[in-house]
Amino acid sequence: MRVLDRYLLRTFLVTFVLTLSVFTFVMCLGAVVKAIDLLARGVSGWFILKVFFYNIPFLLSFSIPMSVLTAVLLMFGRLSSDNEINAMKASGLSLWQISAPVILSSVVLSLFCLVINGSIAPASHWAQRRVLVELGVTDPLSLLEEGRFTRDIPGYLIYVGKKERSQATDVHIYELGEKGVKHSIRAKSGRFVVDKENRKMLVTLFDARGEEPDPNNPSNLTQMKNASGQVFEYPPIDLNAIMQRGTVNKKGADMTYGEVLEAIRDVRRAYPGVKQEDLDVMRMKLVVDANQRLALALSCFAFTLLAIPLGMKSHRKETSIGFALSILLVFFFYFFIIIADSLVRQPQFRPDLIIWIPVLACEFIGYLLLKRMA
Repeated sequence: MRVLDRYLLRTFLVTFVLTLSVFTFVMCLGAVVKAIDLLARGVSGWFILKVFFYNIPFLLSFSIPMSVLTAVLLMFGRLSSDNEINAMKASGLSLWQISAPVILSSVVLSLFCLVINGSIAPASHWAQRRVLVELGVTDPLSLLEEGRFTRDIPGYLIYVGKKERSQATDVHIYELGEKGVKHSIRAKSGRFVVDKENRKMLVTLFDARGEEPDPNNPSNLTQMKNASGQVFEYPPIDLNAIMQRGTVNKKGADMTYGEVLEAIRDVRRAYPGVKQEDLDVMRMKLVVDANQRLALALSCFAFTLLAIPLGMKSHRKETSIGFALSILLVFFFYFFIIIADSLVRQPQFRPDLIIWIPVLACEFIGYLLLKRMA
């Protein structure tokens, strides 16, 4: 039995390493393009290597679950087509005993992914952003992240729902002062243009509505002045602090598990000056982000339970079948993540729970199929 366990474990690990190398290489192509762009700007090779390697832990959080899924599909598809599983069953082994080494390996990989998603990937992602700002090559527009409040521009708190190049929808801009919010403005859409020569961000808002509190008593909402307009040219935003290689604040993707939980407990402290309804949206965004990391890590185990019977049912040697099934299942998984992200502004639909639907579905269906085939 030990010899058989070692054989199955070795087969799985070899297939997993190969698929991980392929998926990680494909996902690294974007980083390679960025590295070539930095090289063209005259950045030294050492800094380019730092940017490249800082990106790898973030990519591993996605490529490891995909690789586990593909490796299990390929492995059990081959074992089934070569009648090795039938031979093992004829020797008195159950399917659960045959699958045990692979299932235990997936549990170990899930724990490893928990560490990556919770500590290593956020730290490397933040380090990469700091290096890019240090080099002065970060595009200020890239600081505006979809669905999050951005604090990287001193004196401002900016939120955009969706962004495509210079165009954005659902724009919220808060200008902060010593006593809190100096004034705020919301717009259905907006256009952001960076004047790098003058170090300014030019903002044009469409269908905008602004609110300016009493400077002597900003907490008194009854003294707030309202203004609206179809087209509004916002005063140019000073980017000197960013363009002069200043520091950057942490985004959700840069926070460890502990920092995310702390921000969820006290959103007001993490994002001061934001209105109550926006705090609820920001809290849900952080909750969704935390659940997404956990779901990605535990998907290694869920994918394994489902991939074992599916690999046996495919009963073919061709690797194209395994890759096709893995792509289909990964699409199913990420489809629910996209849905959850789109529902962040509607917390009543509990987008944080929607993320777990594909994970629990894979585990439940995989268990039933394994039980039926055992």
